Amino acid sequence: MTSIFLPYLYTGGVHKHGLILELLEDLGGYIIQKVVTGTEVNLIMLIPEKDVHLVKELSKELLGVLLEASLTGVEIAVVSPTLASHHLPHSACDVAEYLRHPGANTNMIGLARGMGRRVSLSMDYERKLINEHDIAVFTFGSFSDCIINKKPKLFEGIEIPIVVTGGPYLKTEDVPGADLYVGGIGRVSHRLRQKNETDALDALNEGVGKVADKIRKQLAKDPLAILPARVMKEIENQVPAINRVLSPAPITMQLNGLRVKLPYDEYHERLENLEFDEGVVLSELANISRSKMKNYILIKIKSKSDVGFAI
Repeated sequence: MTSIFLPYLYTGGVHKHGLILELLEDLGGYIIQKVVTGTEVNLIMLIPEKDVHLVKELSKELLGVLLEASLTGVEIAVVSPTLASHHLPHSACDVAEYLRHPGANTNMIGLARGMGRRVSLSMDYERKLINEHDIAVFTFGSFSDCIINKKPKLFEGIEIPIVVTGGPYLKTEDVPGADLYVGGIGRVSHRLRQKNETDALDALNEGVGKVADKIRKQLAKDPLAILPARVMKEIENQVPAINRVLSPAPITMQLNGLRVKLPYDEYHERLENLEFDEGVVLSELANISRSKMKNYILIKIKSKSDVGFAI
């Protein structure tokens, strides 16, 4: 499956994007996100790679622009150790925002470290919350010694790939525990809008995309029992309450699961008993647990080898 982003789809006053929806249904693809604004529609789609050319042809007919969205279905924790509990540095906000351009969903996690406090994850809760994501992006400052010798303590107990950003230009191997280091993105008091800063953000997106591809290749060796996008579609079809969630993303897809923004106590049994045409329920295909984030529901899909089959 390939993720693509179709921005600025001109509708001409009618809902021509229905043609895209109908085509995707025929292809076996999925709409991950749809945003309608005035006379334009933004779609993020997951479709079979062999059928991308069909959507390209239709997008031209509808005056759309087709882009690859390499981070679609990836949920990223943007982690910032700060000196204040009430605000995150602008650079961390910009990192989170920029990662959304190629399709990622991002959650900002501020560790709110006080002056003189030991630099580490002080609670098991913080580790578990970060580990619920696909990738962790740590946003650090402008001191090489701090990034190399002190900040890596924050990585202890983190089980997902770690990407580090900071002001100085360092090699990835200089930062213990990092899977990738991207320089030129330090903690500054202005928005990252200068060319050298946006170039660094572009390099970050490209690097994180490669990290995500490595995860996908690893998952391909032992495929998931079901695609997260299919689970997402069935939740939307079978659990009407999800349509009343006010969040812009009521369901957040991950590479190996989903985060459902419904109260765990009230809805986890409904999700466990979610039925598929093949005669199985979701609890047979996935582990369903209480998320560390706002009492949401976390779904982690089992592998084909764990279940014995895939649908």
